Amino acid sequence: MLRFIVSFIGGIFTWLTLGLFMAAFSVGAVLWIYGRDLPDHAQLEDYRPPTLSRIYSAEGRIIDEFAEEVRIYAPYEDIPELVRNAFISAEDKNFYEHDGFDLRGIAAAVYEAAETRLESVRGASTIPQQVAKILFFSGDRNVERKIKEIIMSNRMISDLGREKVLEIYLNEIDLGARSFGVAAAARTYFNKTLAQLSPAEAAFLAVHPKAPYSYHPVKNREKALERRDFVLREMYQNGYISREEYAVAQADELKTVQGGDFERFAKQLPPRNYFSDQIRRQLSGDFGRDQFFGGGFTIRATLDPEMQDEAAKTLRKALERYDRDQGQWRGTGVTIPADQLGDAPKWRAALREADVPRDIEGWYPAVVLRLGDTSAQIGIESVADDEDGHFIAPKDLGWIRGASVASDVLNVGDVVHVRRMTSDSDGSFIRWTLRQIPEVQGGFMAMDVNSGRVIAMQGGFSYQHSEFNRAAQATRQPGSSFKPFVYAAALDSGFTPATILVDAPIEVDVGGGEVWRPRNASNQFYGPTPLRTGIERSRNLMTVRLAEEIGMDTVAAYAERFGVYDRMGRFLANSLGSEETTLYKMVAAYAMFANGGERVEPTLVDRVQDRWGQTIYRHDQRNCETCLDRDIAEDRSPRISSDRGRVMDPITAYQLTSMMKGVVDRGTASGTVNLPVPTAGKTGTTNEARDVWFVGFTSNIVAGCYIGYDRPKPLGKGATGGGMCGPVFNDFMLKATAKYGGGPFKVPSGGRFIKIDRFSGQRLPDSMSGPNVVAEYFRAGEEPVFGLMYDGGFAMGSNLPMFLPEDNPIPETNTVRNATGEVIKVPTRANIGTISSGGLY
Repeated sequence: MLRFIVSFIGGIFTWLTLGLFMAAFSVGAVLWIYGRDLPDHAQLEDYRPPTLSRIYSAEGRIIDEFAEEVRIYAPYEDIPELVRNAFISAEDKNFYEHDGFDLRGIAAAVYEAAETRLESVRGASTIPQQVAKILFFSGDRNVERKIKEIIMSNRMISDLGREKVLEIYLNEIDLGARSFGVAAAARTYFNKTLAQLSPAEAAFLAVHPKAPYSYHPVKNREKALERRDFVLREMYQNGYISREEYAVAQADELKTVQGGDFERFAKQLPPRNYFSDQIRRQLSGDFGRDQFFGGGFTIRATLDPEMQDEAAKTLRKALERYDRDQGQWRGTGVTIPADQLGDAPKWRAALREADVPRDIEGWYPAVVLRLGDTSAQIGIESVADDEDGHFIAPKDLGWIRGASVASDVLNVGDVVHVRRMTSDSDGSFIRWTLRQIPEVQGGFMAMDVNSGRVIAMQGGFSYQHSEFNRAAQATRQPGSSFKPFVYAAALDSGFTPATILVDAPIEVDVGGGEVWRPRNASNQFYGPTPLRTGIERSRNLMTVRLAEEIGMDTVAAYAERFGVYDRMGRFLANSLGSEETTLYKMVAAYAMFANGGERVEPTLVDRVQDRWGQTIYRHDQRNCETCLDRDIAEDRSPRISSDRGRVMDPITAYQLTSMMKGVVDRGTASGTVNLPVPTAGKTGTTNEARDVWFVGFTSNIVAGCYIGYDRPKPLGKGATGGGMCGPVFNDFMLKATAKYGGGPFKVPSGGRFIKIDRFSGQRLPDSMSGPNVVAEYFRAGEEPVFGLMYDGGFAMGSNLPMFLPEDNPIPETNTVRNATGEVIKVPTRANIGTISSGGLY
């Protein structure tokens, strides 16, 4: 009997041993089979999740953010223990005890599933398993995936450590509202940092991993509170919060951004504008879109927010002035159905959803609630109703052609823009005025002439209305604003500001029996005239003759050297600015006139740093040689060395600057540009005034403006670059010079001043003075030849007197003698034939 018992027990032991061996062998085989082809988890040592990129102004304020996934990376040590414990309590209470997978949790889940006959199947994934699933595996529920998760989670705990795994989890997890990671979620739901969270708020964040979009604090409030209280109870039972903290947290009302209890973080940022979007466009091209949107870049922009606001304000003022002069009402084209215009809460909710721009300073969206006999009652977004209501009165309709009462242009439900009209004397409210976004558009840009730092860029009337950046993306004819490049080429080719050039009719045979006859804006010509006066008065005929004299190859080479064009056409009409370019390129090119001829590359970004703070791009490569010298005199600035290339001779740059200063002092911009510091620039108006320009500069700031329809069409009689863009430049630069200063243009060494008559080019004694006297700068060692005249090889009338002042032009004649001596007829009002010349004046 004893032998039988011993034999029986031995058999059981043998079977148990064999069973354990087979189980161990099977487990080992499973682990070997499923573990041999797993991804390499070692890459998580250098964990770099997609992280939002931030743009900062020059003062260090956040002005914009870009991201596909809103994530703010938080290292383990920056995540408060309270937040870590909330997620551990909610998702993996045995996190500090298991080896990546929780056998007790798995057993409990299996038991519950069996007991309910698979009606209740709860997850048993630990935090390491969730990390493995998110980063390496799909979300499919199957045994194979679960086994791989377990193997991977064990390896991560063993090799990376619990802290690193938890750090990855708390930065990677989707917590709803397009927020990834605890730092981003804290800002999204509470507009707080992690350190500012209360136990109740930390617990609410920990609610979301289970179902990120099922616990909205407003839409699913009761469900969210129930789950939050569960997490709080777990935190208390696990010893992470005290009984008192638990009681206070349970009584918390769950105040969130979504519930209107906190302001959204985005409200603290300025509206996205053309400047930051252009940075997005450029850096996405430089670094790649994925890297920009997910690289966690810290971008220091060159933007001056004060000047950016001024650029938007001045350009909008000009565009709106022109639009209202046209007298046409278009409105927004957006309406709200009548059944949504009941009481104030109802129409306000509908108005909030209206898709109209809200980035125009001083403008408010409004909806027409009722129409009276003469006026319209409106409801205004973000403006409280007063006792009598708000109205559009007939006196505000005077600028609209054919409108005398509100019902002539408005209907109930129309969404419009309005602005307060206030008294200039005391700022008191007068009435609400109708506004509309102009059909005409334009661009403006300003930059530092020495560093290339763009301080302001406005690409249209409203970014929210149209994201197309007309300062950087629109290619337009620059018209006469291109002429300085022709004159620069001439000055470097031996011409001087005093060289005489003939202003007389021109005919160009362009082939096929077609003849191009360029003309001056005045439809008159003025005879032999010095180069200075030619650019000051923007003479087209002189410019064409000059381009022909020096050759279009030379002109094109200069334009390409300055970056105005990549490959300029060698057509003579292009000397008048008929080939398209961008305002961005033109302003950058003018900066090289202003800084004495040094190459400067425009930039919207000073510096780019990666997520670790390492600088990966810096624009200004110049060296400050004496910045650390404590003994620099107070009236001296640090010495900065530069190895930048030179695009033109400094004397040429100064001569051209002096001539362009004449444009502002007494030329085509004299009526609209008037700054307290020396200013140079050039107007531009294309044929039929389809595009109008002004680009100008002081000793340190260059700025440019263009205005035109997106689908080019004439702006109408009287539209000029000086008249429309000149005031934009002037208003902006008044603020810019007040902030950045300005002074005389630097005179380069190697030259001397000689006084001449600006009408005749005749040399005058040094003692002479008067309105016709100008001191021109000539290269030392060169004795200017006065009286030498060029005609570009074109014919000139034989009856032209030698010199005539501005106020006594030569009337047009019906005949002219060409270079072969043949007399030809010129129409009294010659047109340009079939070729469009860019420049008028």
